[in-house]
Amino acid sequence: MNSWVQDAIARIAADFQRSADTHLIPLPLPTFARHGIDLYLKDESTHPTGSLKHRLARSLFLYALCNGWLHEGTTVVEASSGSTAVSEAYFARLLGLPFIAVMPRSTSAEKVAQIAFYGGRSHFVEHAGEVYAAAQQLADETGGHYMDQFTYAERATDWRGNNNITQSMFEQMAHERHPVPAWIVVGAGTGGTSATIGRYLRYQRHATQLCVADPEGSVFAAYHAQRDTSLTAPGSRIEGIGRPRVEPSFIPTLVERMEVVSNLESVAAMHALGGLLGRKVGPSTGTNFVAMLRLANEMRAQQTPGSVLSLLCDAGERYEHTYHDAAWVKAQFGDTTPARHHLATLLG
Repeated sequence: MNSWVQDAIARIAADFQRSADTHLIPLPLPTFARHGIDLYLKDESTHPTGSLKHRLARSLFLYALCNGWLHEGTTVVEASSGSTAVSEAYFARLLGLPFIAVMPRSTSAEKVAQIAFYGGRSHFVEHAGEVYAAAQQLADETGGHYMDQFTYAERATDWRGNNNITQSMFEQMAHERHPVPAWIVVGAGTGGTSATIGRYLRYQRHATQLCVADPEGSVFAAYHAQRDTSLTAPGSRIEGIGRPRVEPSFIPTLVERMEVVSNLESVAAMHALGGLLGRKVGPSTGTNFVAMLRLANEMRAQQTPGSVLSLLCDAGERYEHTYHDAAWVKAQFGDTTPARHHLATLLG
């Protein structure tokens, strides 16, 4: 291993030591609590780059370095819906490497600005399905490395432990009323997080079941049911989760249940959760929250106490001019009033 690679790995290790773990937040929902059901969110928005994808980006860079794919001066290219690109731009700057993010043109302006802040460049395509080929082409043209989160997310993280997200969840839940959750709910973009969680649950022999909240337009729910890798879909309009094609990192055998969530439900839940927490959250967190409430209502109907745990994926400030803009939401998705009324029934 040459000295640059050794120094790069050391820089990432030092950066990790400077970062504290993320918070576990209990949700104030007395309607469920009095039935012995507790809901929690692990707040991934507090990472240095503001989202769950900070963990993935760190793992991907270490994986690429240890595989000999990155060298001094290598241009790093990634296909992304935004958050992974922000986090990878951060690590590229840390190592002094050029970075290009290939993203749909619809990616929020706030994410594009964050990528630029970290010294990265954005290359836009019209549809999410076009990011893969464009990223590979740019890597070929620059003599760079296509990081390819959609292939490597499920293998870059040590699922047995080593301070991965699931180990952190269980350590933080240890003193709660129901320390082993009945359910963990996550979304899937690459599928890497659901793979890490699902493998850890089996390895540690926990009774916890894994639910993936899949946004309207995504292919993952159909793939989970049919196991047909050739399936495609229009693509999700909830930024950061869902995909138009089956991704290599999504492992359906690790997931007990899929919950399809409409765009209007995701946005309505995003706002409702923001009201509970006193701060804005992103739309993928809204998608998670809908699935959490469905599961909690089933548990209440079955008189089954327990806990439901999910992720606060990123902060709502990244979506000020999109999902948090009422006029934009109405133009893109329609009237959220029926979804808000339905959500009120789920909240009890």
